[in-house]
Amino acid sequence: MSTVTKKELVERLADQTGLKRQDVRRVVQGFLDEIINELGRGNRLEFRDFGVFDVRERAERTAQNPKTLERVTVPAKRTARFRVGRLMKQCVDTGSAVPALSGADSDE
Repeated sequence: MSTVTKKELVERLADQTGLKRQDVRRVVQGFLDEIINELGRGNRLEFRDFGVFDVRERAERTAQNPKTLERVTVPAKRTARFRVGRLMKQCVDTGSAVPALSGADSDE
């Protein structure tokens, strides 16, 4: 298993589409920024077959410091959550790849 960076993804997409790396980088970063902005507004984002991003409220709770055993209150907060979609789940389970630009003609 290895780590794939945003730079590597941009290079792959540029090679697949024939677009300039600079243009692909702007689109990818813009896409990621919009996901962050929408989650910041508390909105849900659904990408069919890929997954769903949403925001959950975590209630205030009491935790314990493992070193001192002191009880501390952890304040309530909002957190982002991702739930895996059908196609991603299937590909991860089988180790198969999705065809390049499989959803290129879809608006979803």
